[in-house]
Amino acid sequence: MDRVAAFERALFTWAKWIDTNINRAKTLLFFQGISPSHYNGTNWNEAGVKTCLGQRQRISGSTYPGGLPPAVTVLKKVLYMKAVTLLDVTNLCLLRKDGHPSIYGLTGMDCSIPGVPDIWNQILYNFIVTR
Repeated sequence: MDRVAAFERALFTWAKWIDTNINRAKTLLFFQGISPSHYNGTNWNEAGVKTCLGQRQRISGSTYPGGLPPAVTVLKKVLYMKAVTLLDVTNLCLLRKDGHPSIYGLTGMDCSIPGVPDIWNQILYNFIVTR
């Protein structure tokens, strides 16, 4: 099965579980968006670059030249139908070539730049205190 199709199926299953098991009058629901990976320099107009290792400059402009990961469209489609707050960190992190804290990428890279998880926490905190 295609991984994006599997992701969509999993999200719909999760959404059904939410509908059945969560009291929406008493519970705030948040879903963190997709943390991107940066494997291919052609996606940010630097052909030949294969990882984010050593990348410190942000991508110029306000959109990622490589486009959004396909899973973002699936995520927004499923969450649009539910009263779930999306912590949309994808664009925020796409514009930093080293903007992902995960070691679970293609080659186990862990850019772990200071700031990315901290910003995610600030976004979540803001949503919580303003509700």
